[in-house]
Amino acid sequence: MPTFILFLLVYLLIAAIFRLDFFFTVAYFFFAIYLISRIWTQRSVRQMHIQRRFTDHAFCGDEITISTILKNPSWLPAPWMQIHESLPVQLAAPPFHHEIISIAPYEKHRLEYTLQCRQRGYYAIGPLSLESGDLLGLTRRITRYEASQTMIVYPRVIPLQHLGLPTRSPQVALPARTPLFEDPARIMGVREYQRGDNPRRIHWTASASAGDLLVKQYQPSIARETVIFLDLNQDTYEQRNRYVATELAITAAASIASHIVINESLPAGLVTEAWDPIPNDMARFHLPARSERNHLINILEVLARVQIATATPFADIMRQESIHLPWGTTLTLITGGQSEDLLDMLAYLKQKGFAVSLVLIQPPASTEVIAARAGQINIPIHRIWQEHDLEGRL
Repeated sequence: MPTFILFLLVYLLIAAIFRLDFFFTVAYFFFAIYLISRIWTQRSVRQMHIQRRFTDHAFCGDEITISTILKNPSWLPAPWMQIHESLPVQLAAPPFHHEIISIAPYEKHRLEYTLQCRQRGYYAIGPLSLESGDLLGLTRRITRYEASQTMIVYPRVIPLQHLGLPTRSPQVALPARTPLFEDPARIMGVREYQRGDNPRRIHWTASASAGDLLVKQYQPSIARETVIFLDLNQDTYEQRNRYVATELAITAAASIASHIVINESLPAGLVTEAWDPIPNDMARFHLPARSERNHLINILEVLARVQIATATPFADIMRQESIHLPWGTTLTLITGGQSEDLLDMLAYLKQKGFAVSLVLIQPPASTEVIAARAGQINIPIHRIWQEHDLEGRL
């Protein structure tokens, strides 16, 4: 374009010097072509309607089709348009879609391409760039950018129902017909005094109002729920297999949570600290135990997003978060390391009345010390090296 303008100025200067009317006519003609081409190109690019359609939530192994529709609402055709869409390198090879098209007036053009959901994560689809120009190359190319959209791929879920987990798994707190323990801090009502009741349970205020002895009834405190503690502190895992181990840990957490909620219809929760790409910062997640399927989706969404980082030591997280949990809650601890702090924390949680199980992800070759110590306090340990070990060892 700068070359054409320079040419036009020189041409007008020559026409003015020699006073040639024909040269002026040709100059006006070139100027009109340039002006029309510029307006035409700008309208074609800026008025183009762009709509991207795809499923923004998927599981590992799914195929997602992205459909991008371009509609020309103008009576002017778009002679050519170059489309470039950036795609996640983990889901597409090559990580872009590039195409050159032409669109007639009021015409729609559909672009479709497929993503292979090979890896969990939080991904950006786009941005999409739309570039066009006139056929003669007189005007500079005009580019428009369409904002990116996000997509979540949930972690892989390994089916555990073939294990007979309801009777053998330490991850599930089975329902009981009658409450085994009661929490004196949670009063659910009163009843008449019966012989043998502890005098400390007498509700003196209610008894005075009713004119008869009444005792307090407490809510059961034996928790029929499981909270998964997931360790995503990068210092916990060996550097050589850090990525594989943490992905396996996340798969284990997703599989256990899914089995508890879907197969057992029992509450499951999640506690972890990791890097979250949405605020682009460290985050502590504490999802309380619930049994709804929507809650399971919330757990899987967190597990899809989180990334390993330097976090608070795992033992400190467990100590800080366990004080908010009901007595008797089943705690499933998923980590890749062993330390004296972890052993002390296992004993502490057991002493506090929690049912504890430990899942070690690709642990060091020597785990006799932690196994012996855990065995002394009756805490089961499961060692997981590969995904198929989830079915064979949990």
